[in-house]
Formats: sequence, C-alpha cells, structure tokens
Amino acid sequence: MNQTRTFLIFALLMVATLLWMEWGKEQRAPVAADVAATTSTSVDPAATVPGAPAAGVASDVVPGAVPAAPQAAAVPGVSATPVPTGAGQVHVRTDVLDLALQGGVVARADLLQFPQTRDDDSPPVRLFDNSPATFYAAQSGWVSQGSAAPTHEAGFVPESPDTDYVLAADADTLEVPFVWHGPDGVSIRRSYVLTRGSYAIEVRDTVYNKGDALWQGHVYRQLIRLPQVLKTGWTNPESFSLYGATWFSPGEGYQRVRYADFADEGPVNAQQSGGWLAMLQHHFFSAWIPGATDQVTVSLQSTTGAGGLPQYLIREVGPGLAVAPGDQASTSARLWVGPKLVGPIKAQQVPGLDRAVDYSRFAFFAFLGEGLFWILNKIHSLVQNWGWAIIGLVLVVKAVLYPLSKAQYQSMAKMRKFQPRIAQLKERYGDDKQKFQVAMMELYKKEKINPVGGCLPVLLQMPIWLALYWVLLESVELRHAPWIGWIQDLTARDPWFILPVLNIIVMWSTQKLTPMVGMDPMQQKMMQLMPLAFGVFMVFFPSGLVLYWVTNGSLGLLQQWWLIRKYADKPGPGKPDAGDKPAKAIAAD
Repeated sequence: MNQTRTFLIFALLMVATLLWMEWGKEQRAPVAADVAATTSTSVDPAATVPGAPAAGVASDVVPGAVPAAPQAAAVPGVSATPVPTGAGQVHVRTDVLDLALQGGVVARADLLQFPQTRDDDSPPVRLFDNSPATFYAAQSGWVSQGSAAPTHEAGFVPESPDTDYVLAADADTLEVPFVWHGPDGVSIRRSYVLTRGSYAIEVRDTVYNKGDALWQGHVYRQLIRLPQVLKTGWTNPESFSLYGATWFSPGEGYQRVRYADFADEGPVNAQQSGGWLAMLQHHFFSAWIPGATDQVTVSLQSTTGAGGLPQYLIREVGPGLAVAPGDQASTSARLWVGPKLVGPIKAQQVPGLDRAVDYSRFAFFAFLGEGLFWILNKIHSLVQNWGWAIIGLVLVVKAVLYPLSKAQYQSMAKMRKFQPRIAQLKERYGDDKQKFQVAMMELYKKEKINPVGGCLPVLLQMPIWLALYWVLLESVELRHAPWIGWIQDLTARDPWFILPVLNIIVMWSTQKLTPMVGMDPMQQKMMQLMPLAFGVFMVFFPSGLVLYWVTNGSLGLLQQWWLIRKYADKPGPGKPDAGDKPAKAIAAD
C-alpha cells in the first residue's frame, strides 16, 4: 500500500470519526420544546417549600447523632425562576472574579481575566448569570427535621448591608459574611472566603445553637442552569465539548451526563464520601467540592424553567450536623467558578478534579490527553508561545513514533519497488478482478510483502492523533493565544487562509512523492482532489489545529522522502528507476 492510500485511509478515518461525533451530538440535541416536554419531572410540592420536613425521616432523634439524609424531594431544589435581585445582594470583586452574592446564591460571576472576544473593550466571560434567558447559578442552603432552616431562596442576609467588598491591594484573602437567625435561638453564619488569584471560593457555614433543644440539619449545595444555545457544526470546537453534569466519587470514579440525556439517565442518588460535582462547558466550568470525608448524596433533576425552557440541576445533600444546646458546629466546601486551567485545578489537590478538563469520556483517551498536554505545557514554559509549543509537541510526538513511521515507510518502499509488476498483472488480467487479486496475493506471498504493513503503523498512531485533537480543542490555555504575525488567536480560523493553503501544498507534495502506478484513473482523480478538499475543510478549523496538521504533514513529508529513498532499491548504472516506467515498457523488457 503506497503513501497516498495510507493517507487516504487515515483521512477517511478522521472524517468518519468527526462525522460520527457530529451525528451523535445531533441525536442528543432535541428541540428545546421537546426537551421541556420529555425531561420534565414531577416535583414533590415539598420541594418548593423552603425548609420542608423530610418525608420518611424518623421524628425521634438521638442527641448528638448525625441526622439521616433527607429524601431529594424534601430539599428546596429547582426554582422555576431565578432568585429576584435587589435587597440583600452583595457585590464582591477580586483580581480574577467579579461576583454578585445573594445569601445562599452566587447569582452572577464574571471571569475578569477572560474576555469574551479579543476586542479591547470586550466584557469578561460571564459564567453565572441571573438573567432569565441565560440563567445559571450556584445555590446552597439547609434543610432541618422539625426546625426552621435557611434555604438558598430566603434566610441569609448580609452582615453589612449595602457594602461592596473589594480585595485590598495588600491582602491575600477577602471574607464576605452572611447570617441567618432562627426563631428558636439557632443562627447560622455563612462566610464566602475568596483568595487572590484563585477561582476556588470557600463557603463555610457555622451553626450556633443558643436555644434549649437539639438542632439537626443537612446542608445542600447545587448547580442549576438553562442549557446554552450552541453553534452546531463539526468545525465549531465548542460543539465537541461536553455540555452537561459530571461528578466524581472515590468508589465509582468519573461520571458524566449530557443535559439532553438527563431523562434517559433516570434518577441518580449516589451516596459517596467526598468527591465533587460539576457542570461543564467549553473552556469553563463550575463545581462544588465538599470535604474529603463528608458523606453526601448526589442527585440529578430536570424540570421546566421560566418561559417553558428546560432547566437542569445537579445537587449534593450533606453532610448532616447535630448541634446540642450551647454548642456550635461547622461545615465547609469549595466552589470552583472559572476556567479549565490544569495547573490551578491540580493545585486544589482534589482527586479526580482534573477530569473536569474533559479530553474524552474514555479513560484511555483522557490519559493520553493529559500526557500530551503535560508535554505541551512543558514546552510552552520554555518557549512562552503556544503556537511554537504546538510545533514542539509535534516534534516530540514524531520522535516518539519514529519507529512506527520507519516501519511504515519501509513497507511502502518495498511496495513501491513492486508497483510495476503489479501494473503488469493488472494489464494481463484486464477486468478479471478475481484473477488479478489472486495473482497479486501470490506475488505478495512470494516476495514476503505485507500489504497492510503501511496501514498498521497509521492505525496504531490514531489514538495519539485523536487525543491530541481533543487536547487542542479543550485547552483554555490556547484561547485567544497568539502565535506569530497574522495568527493572533489559535482558537480562531486563519484570517488570511495561509495555513490551509500550506496544508494543501504539503498534501499535494506528499501525494506526488510516490507514483500512483497501478491505480485506476478514477482513484487517481480522487487522490488529486483530496488535497483541495481537505484544504477547504481546514479553512474553518481553528488555526491551532491547522498549525498542528501543517507541521505534522511537513515532518511526515520529510520522513517519507528520506526513508523511501533510504530503503528503496536503487536502479543500476545507466538504468532508469523501474517505478517510473510504464507497464508496457516493463512488459517489453
């Protein structure tokens, strides 16, 4: 099998993979009205009553014992409309976050270091949003058996109303306190603690019991949103990112559900110790991270929100606290609101949280993706440019895969040597394809030629290429990152189409390097159109991906040129290369 056929197989496999992913996305993306009709779940009336008692929980409690977890329906969960803005809302600003806090709700979150576009006056990316059309929030409250408790909808009020909190230039942390006072002498103080340069917010609740009776309750934390309206098409990188809910437990590992699959997934009530839960989108995510030993129950829920739009929620309930009179107890969790930056995510030291950078649902591809990004990041630390880092990564991958490439081109060189004889067989048997195939296989057997020798190395490299494709799509580090000259955004397409044109040239040169002797005219025409067709496809891809393809193709072209000439038999003195002679001339010899 010559180089052109090998490249065609790889190209077709790549296109088939992309088309399969696009088909699967379309199958999972019903019209919003249909989603609202099919995924809406009947919510227990108790769910809309803040502080409703938990059905099925025993009324007799043991002093000092941790209360049993309430059923999901007992938690004030899915708000049909966003919590109204107004009184009780606090504005908070650090060097990386601009937030609007309203008691138990993070109603708005702007990521100050990530503009929506590359324009100088571009507003920052808004992750949480209280607007009805783009509703997305983090919510937290309490549910108590037989006692009053604050919920995310009502209860917590700021300790210092009408105060804006700004991280001081000489401070590393900023604390924003809220408080709830119950009718029975119980109060809960909530503190949002923000740290300079960090997207992780500590949310700490302390229960003070100054009453005469035992108080028991469970904290709940949830993420809720209307799904985004995405640009479809297999050339849009965000089309291939996971938009949905994920969670991780030490026992079950990483799990993920797309929004459109909430109904098919069914009710989830996963009890676990620690772990985390999150909602993902392209380049950004939010996550609740309880304490490592906290016992929590994770559940999913979908319903119809404002305007009849589908609304999705992932929640954890727990841990439970039992606070005796005159005593106090605390529980805390971290809320991640920010980008999928691998370094800061790993700095949280939370097992499995790095899977939020979702290179693939398959652990093998995710493992490969993490390794490739590690190499990419190390190269970037040396060259300080993500474009050159991509080129450096291709060099490293090519060096590692050189033994496979060598075997591939050795096989192609041997195939090239016998192409004239194959052409003879084709002329001899004419349209009798069966006899031609039998004769060709006898030739392969006699000369010890492996017809798939050139394909197998390509197939073995496919997982690495696909994993690298996902890395370049998913890495927020490349977002709006410049390379050189006209390429000022590696996640946008080439504005002058220089890289796609270079890709056409490289593909055409690769095709011409190996003569297409033995191929019928129709195959030759198809191969001649391949560079142009793929060049048109590459026009719409992010320039970082096209840069990878051009670099990879150029190095492959050089390898092919060198290794074919190294391992192909050279013609004798004064004799032309048999590979360049027509079949009739060979027959005459």
